[in-house]
Amino acid sequence: MPAKTGPYRIAFANGFIGNGWRVQMIQTLRAYAAQPDIARQIKELRIVSVGTDVSAQIAAMDNFINAGFDAILIDANSPTAFKPVLRRAQKAGVLIVSFDNTFDRTGKETELIQVNQDQRAMGRMMGDWLNATMKAKKSVLEVRGVPGNSVDRDRHEGFRAAMAADPGVQVTEVVGNWDDGTGQKAVADALAVHGNFDGIYTQGGSIGVTHAVMDAGKGFMPIAGEGENGFRKLIVAHAKDGLLGDSAGQSPALVAVALKAALAALDGRALPQEIAVPIPEANYKTLAAGKTYFPDVSDTFFAASDFPVCSINLGARDILGASGK
Repeated sequence: MPAKTGPYRIAFANGFIGNGWRVQMIQTLRAYAAQPDIARQIKELRIVSVGTDVSAQIAAMDNFINAGFDAILIDANSPTAFKPVLRRAQKAGVLIVSFDNTFDRTGKETELIQVNQDQRAMGRMMGDWLNATMKAKKSVLEVRGVPGNSVDRDRHEGFRAAMAADPGVQVTEVVGNWDDGTGQKAVADALAVHGNFDGIYTQGGSIGVTHAVMDAGKGFMPIAGEGENGFRKLIVAHAKDGLLGDSAGQSPALVAVALKAALAALDGRALPQEIAVPIPEANYKTLAAGKTYFPDVSDTFFAASDFPVCSINLGARDILGASGK
């Protein structure tokens, strides 16, 4: 893009905020934007969260476009519904950087950058790990995320592709909304109806899912889950009891990569339109205190909180202390 003159006005049109990942993601954005070398590039940072309503998120983007913001970050509620507003942003010269729940590309949104981890690969990674770890392969429980989001869709498709390697496995599917409370209830109900499972894959809410298994009192099975610090602490505490766990994290620090990309593009630097970052993973054999989990930090903290390959290094204390204003 042609270089603009900074400092820049940056907006973030967030959607869903009903879980710890989204809260930490916004804290991470504030913490990264407050770093001196980043803060001097930003004239204004505006953040709005609209819930799961697609039309409300589009309206928020239109408001930012009309207000003359230089760039808009977005964690999209839908992978397909934003094409008209993307065209309006392009016409107005507003850069859009999508991350986490990204858009399905049409090839026409020339001023669009997307930042993500390979969600399909993450789902397949979890499925492959379960296939290699389960003692029996008869029934698996899949706990999905928020319906309609590209992350939920892509992880589900990757996981099911891995499960298809053994067509004898029966997969039961419930919705957990990436939330501990919702996931715990959904798994408790599934265990009450179906009995035990040979393995569980949950896209999020891994702490609640694990507690549902513990409360059921039917013994542990391999659980593949997200990167919550509390889930990793539970794996360490109960691996000797049979909780064989694998934790692959969708890092809230993706928002920092998105902001860094936006600032670089506004400066006129050439960037790829698709930016993929590594998938941080640890399991019951490799978890290490102070490195891949943090005994003295909140359970809901997502342990993968930085991307050294992108020169983004945010400590847990920096993120947890970020202003909520």
